[in-house]
Amino acid sequence: MFQSAVASYIPLLHGTVDLVLLALIAWALQERVDTAWQWALIGGLLFSLASALPVGVMLLAYVGVVAIAELIKRRVWQIPIIAMFVTVFFGTLLTHGLSVTALVLGGTPLPLFQALNLVTLPSLFLNILLAIPMYSLIGDLAGWLYPVELEV
Repeated sequence: MFQSAVASYIPLLHGTVDLVLLALIAWALQERVDTAWQWALIGGLLFSLASALPVGVMLLAYVGVVAIAELIKRRVWQIPIIAMFVTVFFGTLLTHGLSVTALVLGGTPLPLFQALNLVTLPSLFLNILLAIPMYSLIGDLAGWLYPVELEV
């Protein structure tokens, strides 16, 4: 709801931050979390219902982003903030690429160069700008929900 009500009304050129994407990536990169796939399905379905895109586009995008996050988590886990930045970069490109593809296939006349310059690149900048605060917030939430067990 915050994504639709507030974040979409704070654009940079025509791009907006994707808080659902950032939350999914930050959640998937947490060490003790194993419910990232379920949240990707829930987030994708809810975002698909709220957007004007065809129903499966954001579902496919968010599941793909969580797959990228899980792959990067296994490969680059020693530096989690770098994993966050890399996943946000590729995740933003994936979601925007799938959205533009769906719109073009649906018959919408869309100049690709303008879509890249006016929507994708500003959205990428905003997503990277808010990646660290989102990672911190979701990290605190994951630490609260999945506390570290101490051995006695």
